[in-house]
Amino acid sequence: MNAAGAQRLTIAISDDNAVSALLQRPPQTRAIYVLAHGAGAGMAHPSMDTIATGLAERGIATLRYQFPYMEKGSKRPDPPALAQATVRAAVAEAARRCGDLPLFAGGKSFGGRMTSQAQAKAPLLGVRGLVFLGFPLHAAGKPSNERAKHLADVKIPILFLQGTRDALAEPGLLVPMVKGLGGRATLHLVQEADHSFHVLKRSGRIDQEVMAEVLDAFATWVEEHS
Repeated sequence: MNAAGAQRLTIAISDDNAVSALLQRPPQTRAIYVLAHGAGAGMAHPSMDTIATGLAERGIATLRYQFPYMEKGSKRPDPPALAQATVRAAVAEAARRCGDLPLFAGGKSFGGRMTSQAQAKAPLLGVRGLVFLGFPLHAAGKPSNERAKHLADVKIPILFLQGTRDALAEPGLLVPMVKGLGGRATLHLVQEADHSFHVLKRSGRIDQEVMAEVLDAFATWVEEHS
């Protein structure tokens, strides 16, 4: 199953604003993940398709969706309030269509951060946990924990899937930050992977192996929290 075999949807954010979405639900499904894209690539990017297809193979459905700026072809991300409203609308759509399944949310980079900000402000209805595929802890070359302050207000389980070469999440800052969140937070470090889970040839690994590790860890954690 890939994007070509997914169900195409439209999600209303408000009376005058709507975005596209893709729902992939494999025959044997044990959970659904509301998957937000990163800042620079939309829901149909090959990396998003790889994630959705890999999760489907592991029995996890996905609802991918566009943020409004991406829907309009803009390169400038939406203001947080609009991005968070989009997250809420997508979660509500997933719950409406797949209410029989345990519900999780998150996404890649920017999408994961917007999801966690929405959850921190007011719980996303029915969401059991958040999964980040490369949480952007700080801007490249500007190490800081500022972007993580709101995570203290997230009271549901969180899984961080992070590469050890992630330029947006230095391990020296990331590891203690996650530890500070207590037992509700889990960190899975992927050796030699960058923010997009790419690895160098000298690592002795290939990207497909790394992504399999990421998705296996994802599926195991979802099973534990379902």
